[in-house]
This record gives sequence, structure tokens and C-alpha cells, in this order.
Amino acid sequence: MADAILYSFRRCPYAMRARMALHVSGAQYEHREVVLRDKPEAMLEVSPKGTVPVFLTDESEVLEESLDIMHWVLARSDPEGWLDRQDAGLLSAIDGPFKHHLDRYKYHTRYDDVDPGMHRREALNILEQLEERLGDSACLCGDRRGFADIAIFPFVRQFANHDRDAFDEAGLPRLGRWLETLVTSELFAAIMEKHPQWSADAG
Repeated sequence: MADAILYSFRRCPYAMRARMALHVSGAQYEHREVVLRDKPEAMLEVSPKGTVPVFLTDESEVLEESLDIMHWVLARSDPEGWLDRQDAGLLSAIDGPFKHHLDRYKYHTRYDDVDPGMHRREALNILEQLEERLGDSACLCGDRRGFADIAIFPFVRQFANHDRDAFDEAGLPRLGRWLETLVTSELFAAIMEKHPQWSADAG
């Protein structure tokens, strides 16, 4: 996969989970850091919708969805067995209803006539399901991190960071420990290294 290319934005939660899968797999690829207000033409040529992440495989296949990137790369190398620890229903709840409420809680000024407090409460109802699930194991699908943990983690982190004091007081101790374990992991540190903005001229 030496010729593979990833267009990414450091703080994007979708890009985070793709980068974590790429990193743990040991995949070789060129990282191209994107500034969203100044998207490179090279990225738009392969993915006109203009969102990150975009992964151009060494077989010239264009993957525009983070979960597709995760599945693609882990199907080729999955040293920690992440694909054995998935939960489609749980992930659907996070990518669907939870993300809906998260956006309207964190970015309420972008929407007309929304109550951020209500959306926070609805998001917390979903996080309480994760808290309950973590009562039986250290991670969401067993005692080791897996696909579900990595795919969900960036969005829980985003929610927690919006008002850390409120999150810490929400009565989710197991979820808090799970989050801290992932935030402080070597894997997360590795994929959060800063990259300069890529341009075709700079290469």
C-alpha cells in the first residue's frame, strides 16, 4: 500500500477513526492534511463531495466513508483482531441519533430553533447505554479494544470535551475510564501528530 493516499483533517472525528485503523494495521500511505476552507483540487477530483476522510487505495479505489476505510484496511491487516469486536446496532446509534444530538448540543448556533440542553439530555441517554454495557467488560465488545470502541470513541470524546465538568458530573464513571484509556493511548497520540497543510506544489 505504498502508493495509498489519505486526505484527512486532524480534528475530524471521522478522520480520527480512519487514522486509528490505518495506524494499527501498519498500512503504508501518504498523509495529506486538509484545511476544510481550502480543500485541494486533487482531493475534489477524486471525491467531489469534499468531506474527509478520503482514502485512495493502492488499487486506485476511492473510499469516502470512514467505516469503509476501517473495514478495508483491517480486512488486509488486523493485528489486534478489531473486526472480531463489532456491534452494528451500537454503531448505528452513535452515527445516527447520537451524532444528531451532539451536533445540536455543540453547534446549536448553526441550527434554527434548537434547545441545546434538550439535545444534551438525549445524547446522555445514549451514553448511559454505553455506561451500562461497560459494566460487564473494560471495552464495548469485550476486555480489549476493538472496532466498536475505535469507531465510537472520537464522538464520545467530542461530547465530553464540549463541557468537561458537566461530563464528569454526569454519573458515567465507567465511560469516563474507557474514554481516558483511549485518549491516553499510544495509538491516539500517534494519530494526533500535527501535519502541515498539504498542497500539490509542496508535495
